[in-house]
Amino acid sequence: MEKRVLVLNLDHSPVAVVSPQKAIVLVLLEKANVLSTYQLLEIRTVSRSFEYPAVIRLSQYKNVPYRGVLLNRNNLFRRDNGECQYCGSRRHLTIDHIIPRSKGGKTSWTNLVTACNRCNVNKGDKTPEQAGMMLKKEPFKPSLSYFLAEYAERQAEEWLPFLSVPSLNP
Repeated sequence: MEKRVLVLNLDHSPVAVVSPQKAIVLVLLEKANVLSTYQLLEIRTVSRSFEYPAVIRLSQYKNVPYRGVLLNRNNLFRRDNGECQYCGSRRHLTIDHIIPRSKGGKTSWTNLVTACNRCNVNKGDKTPEQAGMMLKKEPFKPSLSYFLAEYAERQAEEWLPFLSVPSLNP
């Protein structure tokens, strides 16, 4: 599997994740500098060899409009570690509105949790307090850095010093 490269803005905020080929081109065009490399890996061409970049920083600040993390089923399951936020089950997962929509609950990061089908049915059209159910953790809106750090823990430990995320389990 090809390793990916973290791109930081001039202020060290994450901007993107790119292929190593794109990162090498940015470095060769002097549009970015290599801050960290993957140890024991290199990229070879017919005539040259390059260190395999892990993190690069742009040479000039780019104003990137904040897009946030898209609220969708996959990202919600990732935030909740793929487990029911009431009982911890990892099977038959659905999405639950903490405050039901019928009672004015919004579809937002802080009102949605991953729930197994059984807990979702047991809770029904009630709040967790009314149903006598407790959430394992308070829902939160994840940042791009949160998901990048999650990826880094599995695939790219070299990124972790450049991501300001205190904990992956708030």
